[in-house]
Amino acid sequence: MPDKLRVAIIGCGRMGQHYTDVYTTFEETEVVAIAEYNEERRKAVGERFGVRSLYRDAAEMFANGNSDGIDLAVVVLPGKYIHDAVIAAAEAGVKGVSTDKPIGATLSEVDEMIEVCKRENVVFHGGNLQRSMHENQEAASWIRNGDYGEILGASVHGWGGQISGGGCQHIAVLRLFTNAEVDEVIAWARPQEALESDNDEGLIIDGMFKMSSGITTTVFGEATPNRGVDVWTEDTRISWEWGPPTIYQGFDKSGARIKLDRPYSPFAWPKYGYLASSILSFISAVQNGTPMAISGYDLMKSLEVAIAAKHSALWGNVPVKLPLEDRSLTLYPRAYRWLGGDQSGRVQTTEEARSMKLFAKHG
Repeated sequence: MPDKLRVAIIGCGRMGQHYTDVYTTFEETEVVAIAEYNEERRKAVGERFGVRSLYRDAAEMFANGNSDGIDLAVVVLPGKYIHDAVIAAAEAGVKGVSTDKPIGATLSEVDEMIEVCKRENVVFHGGNLQRSMHENQEAASWIRNGDYGEILGASVHGWGGQISGGGCQHIAVLRLFTNAEVDEVIAWARPQEALESDNDEGLIIDGMFKMSSGITTTVFGEATPNRGVDVWTEDTRISWEWGPPTIYQGFDKSGARIKLDRPYSPFAWPKYGYLASSILSFISAVQNGTPMAISGYDLMKSLEVAIAAKHSALWGNVPVKLPLEDRSLTLYPRAYRWLGGDQSGRVQTTEEARSMKLFAKHG
């Protein structure tokens, strides 16, 4: 075994503790430092995982450069605080930085994170998204290999309520399955008060995306009988509905689609689901230069599509081309995603932070 990658977890709320649990399980990694602004929680999580290097935040962690010899900085903070932590870690000389959704609210700040990581030769990982699920990655490989023919169309279902927060999942999977970018957005939105707000809470978007491959994606703001992403070829439909994709191929005598029983490869870490597959792809990217299942760039593209959709609706349902020229455009996620649980009322107690069952209880 080569030397283990030394990991710092920056942000030790419920999700940060879940990340810590996974990183302490893998043989390739060891958690050597944590940062958490809540002093009692910081001590509790440090004791729980046997970590002695404890800091208030990323600025304090990297005040003297990379004195802990950190290889991977794993940023699991509310969206408001991600930018500064990513920049601090990248400029301190780590090998890889991981973030999560929502990556930010303003495109220029996300662009800066991507640019600094590129300049410092730092792998910029995207975190815990279903795009990383090994079944989604495998289904995408079958599509790219031409197993089902050419993609002719796509649709997004239930893209509403929080299009820059949880809704970034849809865009990440859509881009994966179509192997294409969103080139143009035209959108309609409701209710009016949500459209006029500076955040995405309660915003329902209907519309169309023109893709770089030439196909058109129809967008439904509310769930139809489906609630994820569909793509189809002449005789096949691949449907992601917040789990392993279902594949239909051919038609029965009535003309209905036939479900295809094509098994997915087994996954070694089912206990941790797509967070494990995401982290493993990050580790491989740092060690071997392989592509990641989800990157910081992917999260930027999801945010960009959400901002374009809101502004298309706000400006009178005008077609908006991507990439957006105005990188100052902003769309905030709902308060819990932007500010975190402590500031939005979903406070975690110190006793919960000490519990090994905490994420299963609150997932």
